[in-house]
Amino acid sequence: MDPVVQKRSVMDIPIFHKAYDLYKLLHRYRRRIPKGQRYTLWLKCENTAILLIETVLQIGYARDEERLRLLYVLSSQVDLLKVFIRLSQETKIIDLKQYQEIQTILQEIGRMVGGWIKSSI
Repeated sequence: MDPVVQKRSVMDIPIFHKAYDLYKLLHRYRRRIPKGQRYTLWLKCENTAILLIETVLQIGYARDEERLRLLYVLSSQVDLLKVFIRLSQETKIIDLKQYQEIQTILQEIGRMVGGWIKSSI
């Protein structure tokens, strides 16, 4: 009898943890964001980070044909968040150190998404 292969949980994959940690970081920075920006651009940043988590979970449960489409959606969400974060730094909502810390995580997520896309084609 063949041993039963247990499928790894979506919440165990590294990209899920990176997206999860990214949201926690953005949430931690919220207190430092000026009130006037906290509910505009910064809220978009946080909401987009939540979408990353949601999309990673959807990808984990999707069938092959749907998975590739969702991977491209995830890639575009990462790019959008990079733009929002850059805009946040350029408009002085966050400082350079915060920007660099967030961008480092986003770059890692971007590389993971790219690798996932390549392995799915």
